[in-house]
Order: sequence, then C-alpha cells, then structure tokens
Amino acid sequence: MFKRKTQFVSVITVALCLLTSCGGKKDDKKDMVKPYPVLTLSNQDTELNTDYPATLQGEQTVEIRPKVDGYIDAILIDEGATVHKGQVLFRISNPQYGENVRNANALIASAKADVAAADLQVQKTRPLVEKDIISKYELESAQLTLKMKKAALAQAMTTLANAKTNLGYTTVTSPVNGVVGLIPYKVGSLITATTPNPLTTVSKTGKIYAYFSFNEKQILDLMNKLPGKSLQESLKKMPPVSLLLSDGTEYAKKGRIEIASGLVDSRTGSVSLRATFENPTGLIRSGGSGTVRISEKVSNALLVPQKSTYELQGKHFVYVVDAKQMVLSKAIETKEIAGRRVYVVTSGLKAGDRIVLKSAATLKDSAVIKPLVVTNAEAYSEIQ
Repeated sequence: MFKRKTQFVSVITVALCLLTSCGGKKDDKKDMVKPYPVLTLSNQDTELNTDYPATLQGEQTVEIRPKVDGYIDAILIDEGATVHKGQVLFRISNPQYGENVRNANALIASAKADVAAADLQVQKTRPLVEKDIISKYELESAQLTLKMKKAALAQAMTTLANAKTNLGYTTVTSPVNGVVGLIPYKVGSLITATTPNPLTTVSKTGKIYAYFSFNEKQILDLMNKLPGKSLQESLKKMPPVSLLLSDGTEYAKKGRIEIASGLVDSRTGSVSLRATFENPTGLIRSGGSGTVRISEKVSNALLVPQKSTYELQGKHFVYVVDAKQMVLSKAIETKEIAGRRVYVVTSGLKAGDRIVLKSAATLKDSAVIKPLVVTNAEAYSEIQ
C-alpha cells in the first residue's frame, strides 16, 4: 500500500515538472520576440543625382615661349598673378638685336642716298637723250641703276623691320587675360627659341570647362529622354548642372553641358562631354579636378534608406515584414542618389510594403519581430 502511494506521488511530481517546464519554454519564446523599427514605404517626389569625375581647364591656356635668344633680364610678374592682355611679363637682354636695328637704319640711310643719286642721274641723262647728245642706252642704264637702288632701299627697310621685330621679342607680353602659372627660370637664365620648357603659362579662366565622360548606354538613354534629332540638340535641352569642387563643396554657379565628342573612345567605350561654368572671380584654376553632378527629377519614387539594406553577391536585399510580423529577405534593384544615404528602388518593392528600417543584419528569414512604427519624417530626416 505504501509503495503504491509513493509511486503515485512520484508520477504527480513528474507531471508538474513537465507542465512547469513547458510553460517556461512558452514564456521564453515570447521573450525572444524582439522589437525592430519598421517603415511603411510610400511614393515620393525626389531628385536623382548622378556624379561624374571631371578635369577642369580654362577656356584658353597659352604657353609663353621666347622667340629670340638671350638672358632673362627682368621678370615683371609672379606665379599665380592675374594679368591682362598686352601686359609685360619678361624682358630678355641681348645687345645684338639693338645693334641690328641701328645697322639697318644706317643701311636705309645709305640706300636712300643711293636712290637720290641714281634719280639725279636719270634726270640729267633724259634731256641729253632728247637732244640726241647721248644715246638712249645711257638713259636706260641710268633708269636700271635707279631701280636697283630702290630695290636695295626696300631690302634695307625689310631688314630694319625684321630687326625691330626681333628687338620687340625681347619684351615678352601676355597674349590674353588670365592667370600666370609656374615660372621655371630665374633672372640671368640663358634661354633660346628652342628651350624645351616655356617661360610660363597664362590661363584664361573667365570660363571653366569641366571635361567628363558618358558610356554608350548613358548617351543612348540621354537621347531617348530628351528631344532632339542629334546629340547636340539633346544637350541643349538638358537642365543646368552643378560642379562639386575638390573639397566637396558645391560651386555657386550652375553650368551647362554644351559639347560632346563625335567619337566613342574604343579603349574605354566612353564619350567625352564638356560642361561650361562662368568663373568671374577666378576661384577655379585651370588643371584642377572636380565632379559634375547631373540632377534628374523623379516623380512617385520609392525610397529606401541605405541602412535598411544589406548586400550579398553584388545584390541589395531588405527584410519585408508580412501581416504575421514575420520577416522575409527580398532582393531589390536600386539607383543610388549621390550625396544622400538613400536608394531609389526600381523593382522588388511597392508602396505599402513594410521593411525593417535598421539592424537587419541580426535577422534571419521567418523570424517574428515586434514592429515599432517609424514615420517617413523620422526615417528620412537624417539622410537628406
């Protein structure tokens, strides 16, 4: 009797333990449901920015090279100075050019005297011929001598002009308005017309050209989106573009894409384009780098914060929350908006879908979560 009673008590005890254990597991499962911020997607109007690395050049960069041999006698500007057309930059010393001018003047004076003497001879000979005192041969000879002396005078004048031109080359002036580049030579340096390096460069930077590239697909997309019978006509329909400077700041003035090359580079498969920006203050210098930003307005776009996605094998994924609060990973196709931490979804999601806003890396498919509703204003405030 006592043995049976002991067995009954043992069975009751085991049953209670099992019930207690099962109840504890159920409570633990409830405790495992973690809260996650969840965003309900909606269509929005936005601006899609695309950035292109660019090299910057002034509208004209002129190499200042010596046209005569000599020593640099004076440097009248400094590197980085702004100069105007006709301003003296360098003086070259070579006494030979001054002497050539003086010699040419002397030759002209001598030639003029010879012309005067020859002309006088013609005047003396003509009446004698008319009176048959001397033959016509004498007059013709005098006239030929006059022509020779006049030719010698013309040659002397040409020599003087050349000598003055060479002497003028000893004063080097700027051919354009612009900014002076590096000056590799110093006062006293010997330079010649064949010196490999220029004395300096002058860059005309009233306008700045930003050169960048499109691939063939982008060119075709552009022509399909914008009206025009040719690429040049399509470019005229494009809205103004922005320029980001090397420090990341946006240049104050907008520019326009004006020119595209007529050939596709066979090595890179790209087409070179040129955007023009006004540069009245000279803030942008020739030879620098920047980024051309092209903006495109998009209506009813579906935006997903980058922090809501994760990448796997080159594809982007998000976790979608169903009606039972269960998450499922879903592949999406996106376009990045330059300068903002957000993607434009082109396929894979629709308005009304709910996605896990962040901490998606800790989730797995079929996990059940506790959604914490996040508004659009809260979700996008930190990524604008």
